Amino acid sequence: MNGSMILEYLESSDDWAVAIRLILATLFGCLVGWERVVKRHSAGIKTFALVSLGSAVSTALNIYLAMIPGLSADTSRIPAGVVSGIGFLGAGTILVTGRKQIKGLTTAASLWVTACMGMAIGGGYLVVGTVCFVLIMIANVILMQLSKVVEEYSKYLSLYIEVNKNAGVKKLSKWISDQGFEINSMTKSKEKTLLSSDTALIVDIDFDKKRPHREVINMLNELEYVNYVEEI
Repeated sequence: MNGSMILEYLESSDDWAVAIRLILATLFGCLVGWERVVKRHSAGIKTFALVSLGSAVSTALNIYLAMIPGLSADTSRIPAGVVSGIGFLGAGTILVTGRKQIKGLTTAASLWVTACMGMAIGGGYLVVGTVCFVLIMIANVILMQLSKVVEEYSKYLSLYIEVNKNAGVKKLSKWISDQGFEINSMTKSKEKTLLSSDTALIVDIDFDKKRPHREVINMLNELEYVNYVEEI
């Protein structure tokens, strides 16, 4: 039995072929979830495995119902429900912190595309499902690192800063101006500061040219009236 015959069998409606596809969908979901767990995100191996498996089962069931003689089944109804349902699940992983940080977007997007991958595998579209899995891993591992490099050397920097209430804001504004930077916005944050004598600020800075963000953050940490700095 050559490779094309094996692939043809796995894409068929045979019960064992469907069972193998469900196992494959679960395995791929586990691997996507493992990448999220390594980066300590809320949705992990079990969540992604179950999302992929559930999507695969739903699609396989939809195809099975459509093949029953005399039963008029809409082959798009269950997959459409899966896509919208996973949207609600993904929305639950998105959080907006008091520092105006949006967290969970990548996890939500990964859940949604993992559901699509599971549907492709469950429907017997193994080549597309496998390619989708590879692209998910490339996006979450390689492109994520590339994105960090691009952001690190961007001309724009958003910071959460805790400064001394005693003229700290005025001194910080002057220091930024002396460096040749431009303040796009400076707002007071409602976050509780580490020291009661400090006030929290969210500052958007526009550099004169691209420069390492870590270098600027280190310079700010050396200022006596700045007690905490974090890029957001």
